[in-house]
Amino acid sequence: MLLVTIAIPCYNSAKLIESVVGEILDIFAETSKYEPEIVLVNDGSQDNTFEVIYSLCGKYSSITGVSLSKNFGQAAAKMAALDYTHGDILIYMDDDGQHPADGIIALSDKIQEGYDVVYASFPEKQHSVFTRLTSSLHGKFMNIIGAKNKEFAISSFQAFSQFAINEMKSGGELVNKNGRYIRMLTNNVSNVPLQHRKRLAGQSGYTFKKRLKKWVNSATSLNAASLKLATNMGILFGISGFVGAIYMVIRKLLHPWMQAGFASTLVSILFVGGVVMFCIGILGEYIGKMYLILCQVPLYKVRTVIGKINECRLDEETKGD
Repeated sequence: MLLVTIAIPCYNSAKLIESVVGEILDIFAETSKYEPEIVLVNDGSQDNTFEVIYSLCGKYSSITGVSLSKNFGQAAAKMAALDYTHGDILIYMDDDGQHPADGIIALSDKIQEGYDVVYASFPEKQHSVFTRLTSSLHGKFMNIIGAKNKEFAISSFQAFSQFAINEMKSGGELVNKNGRYIRMLTNNVSNVPLQHRKRLAGQSGYTFKKRLKKWVNSATSLNAASLKLATNMGILFGISGFVGAIYMVIRKLLHPWMQAGFASTLVSILFVGGVVMFCIGILGEYIGKMYLILCQVPLYKVRTVIGKINECRLDEETKGD
């Protein structure tokens, strides 16, 4: 019987996580192929999510609770779960109930076929129009810069093999070793089509600001695609400027009385200036990431771990974090 670790980043999900965990345990009770290990990571929630996790750890020996010192984001919470992963297969899923628990078995079966990374694909997502639109734009942008493979869909409901788990665990905590990191090491990637469900309750915690930050991180993490984009834009505008200069000289020779319009000149300057600032911003993102790595600033900090791993002991002063 294979051990499957299900890691769930939790943020303000006190009303949801117990139902999600209950559904997972019910699914595993119906199969004899796998046994579950659940790692719940409290990512600096502002409600009583950690207290609910604490209660679940007391009820079930298969659950480990991890509380981060602040809200570091979903990617960091996923990395934090790695240290407490002991399974032959690792599954990441969301805490809002939109990922069907029976999909865990489907993803695990696909890993057993020899794949290192398997993503759930959702033909119809139960998100708001705004979320679907922004996600689509993000996906198209990632395709343009070459940071995303068009051959398969990517989602936050994903499974990793033992090889992938070991690689993500290696190398320390300074680099965000997510699915893209593993896709750089293997071509054994596949999809499993699943049904996407509506949230059990509440609204998504992803604001536009958080989404924008996530997109920037996606575009500048573990690749130089954005720098190549900036280079190509520089080449394009350099050629355009050279052609434009030739055009202006020829026009002046043929029509000496004509003068360049002030409005068109101003628009050109503003547009090119905006592109230059965009490219400088991309370069700044890379330099900032290198600076943080050189300073050895961790991507996350664990405050408390609860569960059978430490006999469910919890300091009263950290219980409400």
